[in-house]
Amino acid sequence: MSSSATALLLTAVSLGIVHTALGPDHYVPFAAMARAGRWSLRRTLLVTFLCGLAHVASSVVLGLLGVCLGWMLSGLEWLESTRGEVAGWLLIGFGLAYLSWGMVQAVRNRPHCHWHMHADGTFHCHEHIHDAEHLHVHEPPFDDPRDANWLTAWVLFVIFAFGPCEPLIPLLIYPAAQAQPWLVVAVVVAFSVATLAVMLAAVSALSWGLQRISWVPLERFSHALAGAAVLVCGVLIQLGL
Repeated sequence: MSSSATALLLTAVSLGIVHTALGPDHYVPFAAMARAGRWSLRRTLLVTFLCGLAHVASSVVLGLLGVCLGWMLSGLEWLESTRGEVAGWLLIGFGLAYLSWGMVQAVRNRPHCHWHMHADGTFHCHEHIHDAEHLHVHEPPFDDPRDANWLTAWVLFVIFAFGPCEPLIPLLIYPAAQAQPWLVVAVVVAFSVATLAVMLAAVSALSWGLQRISWVPLERFSHALAGAAVLVCGVLIQLGL
């Protein structure tokens, strides 16, 4: 392998790691939705992997199509930038809708008292939340297509399929221009593995941390908080942060 090919592969790995680690939208939505939906770690990582794969694959397909059709790099970068804006607005819309729904659920499931009279004439207040009486965990991947968790995962998949991997396009142009298909494949694999590895590691770490935080006072707001987290990620994308 030539020194230029080695340098290109190392660059692909480095960009995959940095691009993913510096973009909270690559992992915060998954950890937030997993906590709110009480997903198992297996389901969380499966959804993360599939969304990450769609995220990378869409840019690979677009980049290779551009190379085959002779599109200029500036044109591809413009298209990726446009896709990024669309993905950002989709995250904002989804986050806002989920936040609103979560607030409705929080209000509906606020703690309330039921008074009971005992045989000795004393009264006792039993405070509870109706929603808590029906909580149960489904095993992955998805038990029922009508399940809200199933729908949430597919929404995230569509959004990440729209989301671009901007650093990948320039990396594809060089080996393609040099007529080195093996190097194109190697760059794609290196970038994809680095991106997916960081996404899975970050989601695992964040999910582990969230599981160890006491959410009892805020439990009924978990969906609203998850929506707010997604909304913030979308806003950060639009701000270019």
